[in-house]
Amino acid sequence: MSEKKKDFKIPSPWRHKRYVVYSIATIVSLVLPWIVINGNHFFLLSFDKMKLHLAFVQFDMQQLYLMPFLLMLLFLGIFGMTVVGGRVFCGWVCPQTVFRVIYRDLIETKILKLRKRIKNKQQEPDMSKPENKVKKVIAVLIWSVLAVIAGADFIWYFIPPEDFFKYLANPMDHTTTFGFVLGVAFFLIYDIVFLKENFCIYVCPYSRVQSVLYDDHTVMALYNEHRGGHIYEGHEKKFTKQKEIQVEEPQAECTTCESCVTVCPTHIDIRQGLQLECINCLECVDACTTVMGKLGKPSLVTWSSDYEIVDQKGKTKYFRPKVLAYIALLVGISIILGVMGSKKEHMLLNINKETRLYSTKALPDGKVRVDNSFVFLLQNTEHNKMKFYFDVIPPKGMKGKIIIVKPAKPFMATPGAKKKKIVTLRTTDVLVDDKRKDTIIPITIHAYALDANGSKSTKISVYRKSTFTYPKESVLKAAK
Repeated sequence: MSEKKKDFKIPSPWRHKRYVVYSIATIVSLVLPWIVINGNHFFLLSFDKMKLHLAFVQFDMQQLYLMPFLLMLLFLGIFGMTVVGGRVFCGWVCPQTVFRVIYRDLIETKILKLRKRIKNKQQEPDMSKPENKVKKVIAVLIWSVLAVIAGADFIWYFIPPEDFFKYLANPMDHTTTFGFVLGVAFFLIYDIVFLKENFCIYVCPYSRVQSVLYDDHTVMALYNEHRGGHIYEGHEKKFTKQKEIQVEEPQAECTTCESCVTVCPTHIDIRQGLQLECINCLECVDACTTVMGKLGKPSLVTWSSDYEIVDQKGKTKYFRPKVLAYIALLVGISIILGVMGSKKEHMLLNINKETRLYSTKALPDGKVRVDNSFVFLLQNTEHNKMKFYFDVIPPKGMKGKIIIVKPAKPFMATPGAKKKKIVTLRTTDVLVDDKRKDTIIPITIHAYALDANGSKSTKISVYRKSTFTYPKESVLKAAK
């Protein structure tokens, strides 16, 4: 046994790996709103300016058709993660878990020593002691400051930091913004300090969804009854001491030290089997690894699957049809999102025809002038003032030409503002010779910005389909 103990190497705790993930997630969430490329954020859904920034590309609210794809990526990603690794999102990424670790393990335990040990999450601090009451108040005050920062960080994904701090100069003019920040902060104070893990157990709907997504190969924290022994029979606890287990199961290795129980943040006994309260934080795995490692044995609680631990049918299959289907969906949606995002138009243009179909006027040379008027609603989605103009592209094979007579020259459009222009198209040529009815001629409007040299911009250029109505022969004769 001594040689076995000597040769056995205790694995590094999952807790340390989680702390690294928590740190990375916290840093990314705090820093990301501050990163700006060409005036665009990585993600910003601004209801104030009616803009969506995605991957440092700016989209107008009319282009929010991208949001459903983002939501699909989010939910399919979490569901796919659950199929593979159980509630790994809850234990490793969820803000609720991260915040509880910061408050309970860092502030209460490490900094203020209000709790005795990180490994005992079942025992609440003794609040009958005056010094503990003072420490509790200090802990709440520290967390309150962090909660306000968290609330502000959340709002930065909807109001950019550069605007947020400008608003601080006149907070009463932005009561909704700062009221929302304080509302988030108060919720986090109540949630993290008072509601605690009850949020995960009773409030969060994800725990109810997980059971539908699990299968025999889903990886989760599992107690190996084949090695440790059967502590529970159904929901009833059979044994509390190791010698009691070994009467029926002499090979049972569980020491009944209860380390896996006392360390659990959601107050469950992992030896009872799969429970919806388990968030896959793997604290129980670390606890059992430490105890059994001292005996020169591997942990009785491992991050594995029913297929491998409970049924003992073989190794866990990670790339099974269900997982491959999720991967295919995520890749497919990502490609669609990328293609649609790459087709972003750098100006917005809506064309509406006026109620009057056309107007006619006889010219001294005997020709008839035919005008069609339109209302163009244009928006410059760039960050700088730019000059815009339009061209008319007639259908192939059409005799004669259609020109723009109004506006007569390029016009300036400021960023973000909608500009309404009355546009008049004109022809003096005989485009169609129809005695019975007016003719609808399909045309294409090319709207573009002018670059610094006064040439057409290849980047800011859009095309819209429209029509030009040309009158029948009797109307042309009446106009002469």
